[in-house]
Formats: sequence, C-alpha cells, structure tokens
Amino acid sequence: METYIKITQFLLSLSLLIILHELGHFIPAKLFKTRVEKFYLFFDYKFSLFKKKIGDTVYGIGWIPLGGYVKISGMIDESMDKEQMAQPVQPWEFRSKPAWQRLIIMLGGVTVNFILGIFIYIMMFNVWGEDYVAIDDVKNGFYVDDVFKELGFNDGDKILKVNGEEPFNVLDVNKHLFLRDVENLEVEHPDGNKAIINLPEDIGLRIWKSGNLSPFSPMVNATLDSILTDSPAANAGLMRGDLITHVNGEEVQHWDAFTAKVMANPKGTEMELSINRDGESKTFLMTPDENQKIGVTVYTEDIIRVNHIEYNFGESIGLGFSKAYWTLKDYMAQFKYVFTKKGATSLGGFITIGNIFPSAWNWQAFWSITALLSIMLGFMNLLPIPALDGGHVVFTLFEIISGRKPSDKFLEYAQIAGFIILISLLLFANGNDIYKWVTGQL
Repeated sequence: METYIKITQFLLSLSLLIILHELGHFIPAKLFKTRVEKFYLFFDYKFSLFKKKIGDTVYGIGWIPLGGYVKISGMIDESMDKEQMAQPVQPWEFRSKPAWQRLIIMLGGVTVNFILGIFIYIMMFNVWGEDYVAIDDVKNGFYVDDVFKELGFNDGDKILKVNGEEPFNVLDVNKHLFLRDVENLEVEHPDGNKAIINLPEDIGLRIWKSGNLSPFSPMVNATLDSILTDSPAANAGLMRGDLITHVNGEEVQHWDAFTAKVMANPKGTEMELSINRDGESKTFLMTPDENQKIGVTVYTEDIIRVNHIEYNFGESIGLGFSKAYWTLKDYMAQFKYVFTKKGATSLGGFITIGNIFPSAWNWQAFWSITALLSIMLGFMNLLPIPALDGGHVVFTLFEIISGRKPSDKFLEYAQIAGFIILISLLLFANGNDIYKWVTGQL
C-alpha cells in the first residue's frame, strides 16, 4: 500500500508539472498565432490512451510516463518531422516568426516552472507557516562527524553563529555547510568555552566524500517514544521508553547512529537489538520492513524544542520568493558534485524521485516536493543541451546577436545529438536505480 501511495503522489506531481510546463510553451505560441499540432501528457509512441482534436490541436494522454510535449508547426523538435520542414514556410509556423517571439515561446516552459515553485512556496508559508529550532533549543548540543572533529569541533558543541550571524533554524547548518559559502562557525564547547572555528574552502567536498551529509546531528539518545502497530518493533516486543544500546552487537550511542545501523543491515535479513528497560538489559530479534524501518520514533521532548511561526499572506510573498531563490541556488551548488565519481554513481532516475515522496499521504510534503521538482525541472531545461529548451534558447540568442540563423540541417543534427545525450543520461540514471534495487541499496 505504501508503494502505491508513493507512485500515486509521484504521478500526480509529474502530471501537474508536465501540463503546466507545456502550457508555458502553448500559450505564447497561440498568442503569436503559431499552430500547435499536438499537446500531450506523457509520450504516445504508436498509440494514445486518450486523444481528442479541438481546432488545430490534438490533445491527448500517452502511455509512456517519461514526460510530455507540444508539437509546434515548423519547429525542429523531438518529432524530427523532416517532411514538414521540407515544405515552403507558412505564416502559422514557428520558423516564420521573428526571433524574439520564438525566444519567448521557448522560455515559456521554464518560466512557468519557476513561477509555480514560487507560488507553491508562498501558499505553503501562508497555509502551514514554518517550523524552526533556535540555537538554544538543542539542549545537549550536537554530535559531530569525524571530518569536523579534525577541525576542532567536539561532541556536545552548541552552534551559536554561522558566518557571524545567529541562524534562524540551527538544524539548517548541515545544508549551509554543504551547499553555501560558510567560512566559520562559532560554537560553545561542553566545558563552556566559546570558539570561532574557520573552515576550509573545500568543506562541502569533504562532506560529500565522507558520505555523511549531516555532520552535525542533535545529541538525542536512542530512547523510543512510540511503536507503530503491527510493525517489526511491535511484533518483537519493543516498548515506549526502551533505550537502544546495541545493534547486531555494535554499541549505539545516539539516535542517528541507530538509524544508520538499521539502514546498513542487509535487506530482508534479521537483526539483533539490545535495549535497556528500567535498568535491565534485553535482546530482541526482528527484520526491518521493505523501507528498512522497524516502526519506531525517538523521544525528543525536553531535548529538542521545535518552534512554529505563522505568516500572513503579505509576509508569505517575500518568504516564498526567498525560498524559491535559495532552493534554485542550492540545487545549482550541488550540481557540481554530479561530475565526481561518487556523484555519477549517485544519480537516480524515476525510482529515486518517487522514493522522495512519503509513504503516507501528506499534502504539505506533496506540495513541498512538487515545488522542488518544479524548480529543478526549470533549471534542467535551461541547460544549453540541444533538444532541451536551453539548447533552442542558445541557438535563438545566437541568431539575435549575430543576425544569422543556423541552418535547418544544423538544427536537425544538433537535435539528434541532444536527444542521444538525454536518452543516455536517462538510461544511466534509471540503470543506477535498477542496480541499487537489485543489490538492495534502494
């Protein structure tokens, strides 16, 4: 059931993004009196699940959920309609329009993606407000990864300032260290002494190579708060208040270490948990579920205090723009890691994206992920790769600047090259997913 819920959320989000993206091309094309022959959700190779012609346009739903498209008359696109391009230019065709109109049509899709992301974030701030953890709300400080211990940080450190400023949400420190230019952290050590520790310029790369993208984690003991009914933990006999001490014989000192060891347990195999219950040691055997979870939550009361703030619509507008800006900037920052060996093997396809969605329906999570994917889609489509919107934009800008239009033959070859690049990336990313699924890593 959990898998079906994830698939449903993924398809709903994907469909919304595709339709709105293609509308971004469709609307300006119509405004500039350019004929749109087809408007499709998903690809319709050989046949369609649904299609209906209204005016000059066939609207339909394909059976391959890998994207969607609008087929604009007189445009060299993925349809590779050479026969049409060999005919005399018609006034309703894309190629007959001035360069500035063609540029607007091509930029329409990504523009909608960015506007949608901003709009969703604005509405999320207005409807749900925002949770945050202030610097004094992590009672016991943070556990620190070895990468940062080498720089002078200690377990139990409290983070006071990032680049000389108090963070609004101290739990964002990991994201900032990984993706943003953090030069120093001011911390208070467990002995009460304060220190400003300068960070190396390549700290983000060091975090990436370490494999631990959360080098600062709140010091929370692995004390169980609740046990889900019919979960592996409930069936084994775990109870609220149990303190996890060992997993498969290895000592566990905090919650993050416990969850990491559960995730590292080979899929489908039994694991041994040792706990302390009212001073008495007990051992239980259980097998994590398909998501490598045993159905427990951690006790954090009086250890981490989560604050909540509500915003009116006016306040939400500025926050929505800011959230969208930093989401795009952070995504662009992490894009550089794709070109490392570890980054290439970390690329994921549709299974990876689908797994981002929660296993239980949650509208707040759904819209947050949809906004993120919308901004990611906008950025990816702007890459100067032929067959993507960004490739068409580059050729059109070249025409505007130089006054010379690339030949149809050149655009045709560029489209083929871009298509090969995209298919190769698609196969590689989804191949990674299949490999990870087969080997139990996904």
